[in-house]
Amino acid sequence: MAIFLPERTATAVDSLTPHQIVVELDKYVVGQAKAKRAVAIALRNRIRRQRLPIEMAEEVTPKNILMIGPTGVGKTEIARRLARLAQSPFIKVEASKFTEVGYVGRDVESMVRDLVELAVDMVRAERAEEVRENARRAAEERLLDLLLPPPRPLMPGEEATMREQATRTRERFREQLREGRLDDRVVEIEAAPAAMPSFEVIAGGSVEEIGMNLKEAMSNLFQGGRPKTRRLKVSEALEHLVAEEQAKLVDMETVSREAVRRVEQSGIIFIDEIDKIASRDAIGGGAHGPDVSREGVQRDILPIVEGTTVNTKHGMVRTDHILFIAAGAFHVSKPSDLIPELQGRFPIRVELEPLTRDDFVRILTEPRNALIKQYTALLGTEDVALTFTPGAVERIADFAARVNDANENIGARRLHTVMERLLDEISFEAPERGHDAITIDEAYVDRMLADIVRNDDLSKYIL
Repeated sequence: MAIFLPERTATAVDSLTPHQIVVELDKYVVGQAKAKRAVAIALRNRIRRQRLPIEMAEEVTPKNILMIGPTGVGKTEIARRLARLAQSPFIKVEASKFTEVGYVGRDVESMVRDLVELAVDMVRAERAEEVRENARRAAEERLLDLLLPPPRPLMPGEEATMREQATRTRERFREQLREGRLDDRVVEIEAAPAAMPSFEVIAGGSVEEIGMNLKEAMSNLFQGGRPKTRRLKVSEALEHLVAEEQAKLVDMETVSREAVRRVEQSGIIFIDEIDKIASRDAIGGGAHGPDVSREGVQRDILPIVEGTTVNTKHGMVRTDHILFIAAGAFHVSKPSDLIPELQGRFPIRVELEPLTRDDFVRILTEPRNALIKQYTALLGTEDVALTFTPGAVERIADFAARVNDANENIGARRLHTVMERLLDEISFEAPERGHDAITIDEAYVDRMLADIVRNDDLSKYIL
């Protein structure tokens, strides 16, 4: 998954103390102080390592983290927010994906290749933004060439006069273009021809990846190398030409090198559901059936986490200094069911606490992306002013906690289902309500949710 970076500079990130990192995480994740403390120290240690001499820095490896806790308590959110805070390439993978097709799962090295692709996108976007002004000026010139008629043949003695007149006309059109007065005009532009198809088979690549590369290569092959003529409005044509000029100005070789460097020095890979590949009988020597596959996946993941070199189309990538954060509920298995070698690669273990009713109240109101703020903003687009009383928030938290206790405990994700059910009528009727102010109080919450929560059989399907 791609990460949208906050407005932070590298200097600002380097100056963050563990305490400040925890404060930043508190803006989005409620509770789980131990986990926040562990990831804050890990991030600060990465900053400290970059200040060491090269010889010493090579010897300092990241202390990978294993998060243990039930679903919906914030494991993934902590890792994702940490990556945004650190401006690091980040990807989340599910360990169970590597065993989903019997004994043959997805190639384990694909997690590193996917991380490199995300880093390339990040660096390309940054470089494109740096050259955007130059690209826009070049795109303006190309667009003005399309908007202005070709000059007529000059008569003797007209050179200076016609040149001055053409300059004035061009500048007048440029002014109108920048003011948006030409946006609705239609122009014909020639899209750049597709690049020659390239097909690369990486050793160890999965059948899925080879198939995707082959499909892309064949698609480019049949598109042909001739430019395509497109009719676009001036506003759309300008953006298209700016993108073309940015692509010309960005050096992709430099981008690839910088992306590989970022992955190697600051990449973060979050391995979810690692408990699903824990072999309960492997330690006792009785592994059989699916346990053989689970232990095999662990042994495939081990060299990636331990430190190896992965071949990608952007170059060789070392995984020695990538930070790995693994997470699992461990309801059935336990961390000691992982093979000893893999256990040793996750020296820091933190246990996340189940969420309580008071935590639900805080989750609904405190974070910057709190659910109540989200729904209020969504319905505000329909001119519906939604207000929640403090009592209503507490009742919502009560219902969510009760359903979690009575049925499967899915943590904060229960709040999503409860809120959807609570606002079902309002969301459906919002476009017809027009300018309306609605207050959600305790009585409304009880009316919408009480019957469902009271009926355990029904709540299993609805909540």
